[in-house]
Amino acid sequence: MIIKQQKYVLPDGQEVTIKSAIAEDAQKVVKHREATTAETHFMARYPEDGPFNLERTKDILEGISKDEKDFMVNAYIGDEMVGDLAVRVVRPHIKFLHRGYLGMSIRQQYTGLGLGSFMMQTALNQAKENGFEQVELGVFSDNDRARHLYSKFGFEEYGKNPRAFKLKDGTYRDEIIMVKIF
Repeated sequence: MIIKQQKYVLPDGQEVTIKSAIAEDAQKVVKHREATTAETHFMARYPEDGPFNLERTKDILEGISKDEKDFMVNAYIGDEMVGDLAVRVVRPHIKFLHRGYLGMSIRQQYTGLGLGSFMMQTALNQAKENGFEQVELGVFSDNDRARHLYSKFGFEEYGKNPRAFKLKDGTYRDEIIMVKIF
């Protein structure tokens, strides 16, 4: 689904454009995801997991942009992608169509500036408009900033997957499962 483009102004005056992701954005999405995986352990992958597949990314973005419920928005400062957020149907079966799964990433230098809140509000408004009755997500147990953001927008913790992530240093992190019911 393509949604209406929006603007957000950072505290320092920089303007951020929030717009739908399309297949032509695949290279920027790949570059953004490779950068965010290198910045923090809070992403599902490490850079050593290998490069993101550009063709597969194009196909996914094309599918999302044509979908009636799924959507993905990217945040740009000028031509640089600094954030992304997607809400997609959990599974494409009738019993699951009311549930959306949210994934989000923002470059570290742009966290704590209100951009995540703006993107989250945009996404939740759109998800509700698209007919989702609930939005779900998983977050690293030690990602306090993200957990605070999600809680601020009404997400509630309802479960934990113990030792869901094993880091390179041999330590584990639980995955906290959260849901927002509209």
